[in-house]
Amino acid sequence: MDSSVSADFSQLPSELDNPDRYVTFRGIDFEGNMARVLAHLFRYIDDPAYGNAFWARFKARLTAVEQNGAAICDKLLLLHSHVYYMVDLFEEHDDGQALTDLKKLEEECF
Repeated sequence: MDSSVSADFSQLPSELDNPDRYVTFRGIDFEGNMARVLAHLFRYIDDPAYGNAFWARFKARLTAVEQNGAAICDKLLLLHSHVYYMVDLFEEHDDGQALTDLKKLEEECF
């Protein structure tokens, strides 16, 4: 790649002040989106009536990525790979807010 060619993104259109994952990632609260979804998730999987070996393994993997230096990317990947399981869990409990927050996480961050 020619090092003399550089892109100047300082003049991007003002409509990109809104969350935009495809160009800038500006305005996206990755940590907040993940925290909201995880709070919903833990309400169920921390309850012995709903927890199981699958979710215990998920929590162990989450703990491992949080101790890693690249926690945001690794946590996003872990959540992304468990989306369908979370959808099933939230639908099983008829948790509309959890589904809404999960959809926002999917649309903005994955």
